Formats: sequence, structure tokens, C-alpha cells
Amino acid sequence: MFYFTLYENILSLQSIKIRIRMNKLIVSGMRPTGNLHLGSYFGALKSFISLQEEHKCYFFIADYHSLTTHPNPKDLHNNVRIILSQYLACGLDPNKATIYVQSEVPEISELYMYLNMNAYLGELERVTSFKDKVRQQPDNVNAGLLTYPTLMAADILIHKATHVPVGKDQEQHLEMTRTFAGRFNRMYNVDYFPEPLAYNFGNELVKVPGLDGSGKMGKSEGEGNAVFLIDEPEVLRKKIMRAKTDSGPTTPNEPKTQEIENIFSLMKLVSSNDTVSFFEEKYNDCSIRYGDMKKQLAEDMIAFTTPFRERILEIENNSEYLKQVVNQGSEKVRESARKTIKEVREIIGFKPF
Repeated sequence: MFYFTLYENILSLQSIKIRIRMNKLIVSGMRPTGNLHLGSYFGALKSFISLQEEHKCYFFIADYHSLTTHPNPKDLHNNVRIILSQYLACGLDPNKATIYVQSEVPEISELYMYLNMNAYLGELERVTSFKDKVRQQPDNVNAGLLTYPTLMAADILIHKATHVPVGKDQEQHLEMTRTFAGRFNRMYNVDYFPEPLAYNFGNELVKVPGLDGSGKMGKSEGEGNAVFLIDEPEVLRKKIMRAKTDSGPTTPNEPKTQEIENIFSLMKLVSSNDTVSFFEEKYNDCSIRYGDMKKQLAEDMIAFTTPFRERILEIENNSEYLKQVVNQGSEKVRESARKTIKEVREIIGFKPF
């Protein structure tokens, strides 16, 4: 009887763990600032595609956030279309996750306003990203930059998210979301908003280096630093052949410089193990020719990105499908958002007569 009861308890604990694992509600968004690159895919999207199989996920295009840089209307619309097409081409599935455009959900703006009423100037001014922006763009220090953390909090709390995948540069914003959620709960003596946690991918996240020999791949470092999923083969060849290298090893098994480590890191993402091993051996015995290595990397990179590029172009040209995805996402997300705003209004005291 004891062993049977113990076995039942173990099964029960396993069941609880499975329910906990399956009950995560995850929210993440991306600003529409142009084409996605290899770093966007391996650093975020590839993991999102796995998440949508296991959890309830909301993935959005953060077009409200992009207004802090005052884009013109045509660029804003085109960039939203680009990111949506590339989300879908990479494998996000509107039937598994809720995919939507932030500006299609006016309830986010309303929650943003409520959270601003409980956010204080001092704490907003201390945010690292705000201080960075003040230095970078002193002629455009707008209220949107100052209250960026409350808009991010509204994006997350509108769904009562439990987990948020964040990079190192967003950890402070998530901590402020937790602060705003806890402050709302204490102010109105309710246990309403969860305090969301950072989603930990463990070793799954990959830091993708740029082609300029330093740092990570990104748009702000210039076009030549990033491999975009939409790049044509000839563009890719030119970018990779221009990638920074050194003069080559002079002694066997010499430690690699950062530039060469970056080339090998990129090769490990898209090339076969045999290819990587071949060039590792060539490097270690000092017979490596970087030109040959970069030619091989270029061809492997083209083979990897071509299916993405073809799928992106196919989706970009299918306006009806894009409209269908946006409408489906808006309908699903607003059902959740309306419920939250209705309850928040009642908690605050806005009740119909």
C-alpha cells in the first residue's frame, strides 16, 4: 500500500509539473525597424517557434513603440508588413500562437494610461535605456521615450502574462513591469496582475556575431554587419567575402582572434559538422586559407537563407493572407484585452451607473 501510494504521489507531482509547464502565458514583441537578420532568427524567433508548440503565446509587432523615432506613415506601414511577413516565413503559426499588430489593440493604450498614473518621474528617468537615448538623440527626448517602460508593461499585463523572453538590455524594463504590477495590486488591495518572470531559454539562445569582427549582429551597426534573411545570393557573397579576418595563424593550435572566432561561429550555425571540422584542422595546422573558408561559408549561408527568402517573398505578395492573419490575431487578442480592461476599470472604480 505504501509503495502504491508513493507511486501515486510521484505521478501526481509529475502531473502538477506538467500543468505548471503548460500553463505559462508568454508575450513578446519586436519593433518594425526593417528586415530580420540571422541574429533575429537564432536569437529570438527560433525559440519562439518552439514556445508556440508548448505554451499559450502572444507575439506582436510593436508599432506604437516605433513612434518614438517619428517614422513617416509609409515607412511605418511597410515595416509592419515586412516584420509580419518574416514572422510567418520563419515559422510562427497564427493557428498556434496569437500574432498581432500592437496598434490594432486600443486597450493597450488605455492600460498604458492607467499605468502612467502610477509611474513616477524619478524612476522613469533612472532607466538605463532612457538615459542612453537622451545622449544619443538630445533633440528628440519625447514623452514616449520616458514612458517606454509603462508601454512595455501594458503590452505584457494586458494579457496577464506569466513569462517574457527578454535580452540583457530589456531586463530592467521587465523588472519595472513587475514593479508596476505589484504597485497596482497594492494600491487597490487586489491580487490581479501577476508579476511576470523572464523566460529562461538556458543554453538554447545563440549569440550571433556580426561580420565586422566585433560584437553581435545587428541593424544599427550597418548593413554590412548583418546577414538578412531576405538578402539575395550575390549580396550575401559580397558581405561574407568582406568579413574581417586577420593575417592567419603562425603556430599550430594558436588561439583564434575575435574576428576568426566570429567566422567559425557563423559557420557552425549553417554548415555541416564535417565542414567546420575541416576548417578547424586547417586552422590548427596553419594551412587555412580564409578566402576558401569564406567562399564555403557564403554558399552554406545562401543554402540556409534561400528557403526563408523565397517564403518571405511569397507571403509579402499575398495581401489577402496578411490581412487574414492580422484580422485573426486582432480578434483573438482583443477578446483577452477587453476582459482585462473591463476588470481593471472596475478595480479602479470606473463602473457604469
